[in-house]
Amino acid sequence: MTTGFVFSGLKVLDASSFIAGPAAATVLADFGADVIKIEPPGKGDPQRRLSSVPPSPRAQANYSWHLANRNKRGMAIDLKSPAAPRILKRLVEWADVVITNFPHGTREKLHLGYDEVSGWNPKVIYADITGFGDAGPDAGQPGSDLTAAWSRSGLLASTRDAGAPPTVPVWGSGDYMSAIAIYAAIVTALYRREQTGQGASVGTSLLAAGIWATGTLVAGALAGGTPFEPHNRKAPVNPLTNPYRTADGRWVMLVTSPPNWPGLTRVVGHPELLEDPRFADVEGFVEHSAVLTELLDAEFRSQPFAHWKDALNRERITYSLIQTPEEAAQDPQLRPNDIVVPLEGVSDLKETINSPVNLRGVPKVPAKRAPDLGEHNDEVLAELGFSPADVAELRTQGAIPAPPRGEM
Repeated sequence: MTTGFVFSGLKVLDASSFIAGPAAATVLADFGADVIKIEPPGKGDPQRRLSSVPPSPRAQANYSWHLANRNKRGMAIDLKSPAAPRILKRLVEWADVVITNFPHGTREKLHLGYDEVSGWNPKVIYADITGFGDAGPDAGQPGSDLTAAWSRSGLLASTRDAGAPPTVPVWGSGDYMSAIAIYAAIVTALYRREQTGQGASVGTSLLAAGIWATGTLVAGALAGGTPFEPHNRKAPVNPLTNPYRTADGRWVMLVTSPPNWPGLTRVVGHPELLEDPRFADVEGFVEHSAVLTELLDAEFRSQPFAHWKDALNRERITYSLIQTPEEAAQDPQLRPNDIVVPLEGVSDLKETINSPVNLRGVPKVPAKRAPDLGEHNDEVLAELGFSPADVAELRTQGAIPAPPRGEM
């Protein structure tokens, strides 16, 4: 057992898959929780195969699996087996937290519904993630991050240029965003349990997380606001918040505002624009957006990124180079801030991405490889009080597979 960390002694049953639920359990594990992940025998959690599915980057390492399932122990249990509840009940009794993302109906058939789980362990924190929530006409519909978090929420429709069709966003991003919401719900419930001694049922949906991410626009719609048209880079609503291309073909995302306008005029070598009445106020920037964008386009195209980096930094203008994921992986900010951390136990993968929750001065568990399928079956079953004869019987009954022979 891990000791000396925030969640040392906290026991978590991760009965979820692909990706939000497991990632929430990983954050708990990062702070010292003992997380046992259960998967179906055979192929296990589909995330074991995500790294090999296009458009995931091609690599020898199973990087996606280790990202969302590091620092856990792994069990393979056939929850459809009549003998599986013998194991599941003891796991639930052992656990402080149970996480699932099985759909309503399915989870009850697998003995993972809240009523049964809380009957076994009244103090348990039961956390779940759904696509569209617990109520409403689509509560029973399957959802993914691309559909529920991105498409249904309005987020995807709002992240494209005028005239461009919708595209496929970074898959998994809605899941990882939702994982932090589940983690927050679990921690909130644990704090409440400290005060009251009571367990709780908590959770969120991919749709809720997507709506929260699109909050400014959806809140504006709730207020009856008049929406702007999709972003037009040549004539944006705000030319001071717009991407511009440099002489060496790089793109810079400029994000500034009228108070920084004097500095920007110096950066682009046109201080006379300060006296131009067209740009005297916000309304003027909007009305004459196309003219100013054309001027800024021409100036940014005239010099390489290194020039603009120095000039923008000198004037304290907010901007960023639009990096590729490959460039982001080598960003000099990542390792000093423990955003990328060493990963132990994987021969062809030396680093992974840290969870974004940190307590300054408080250590997190060093990242260790995710478990092989069923790797800890015998170990955990023994801890739960099953004898070798019991384990053999569970195998005969089909609740657990034969001992694993190596990673899939």
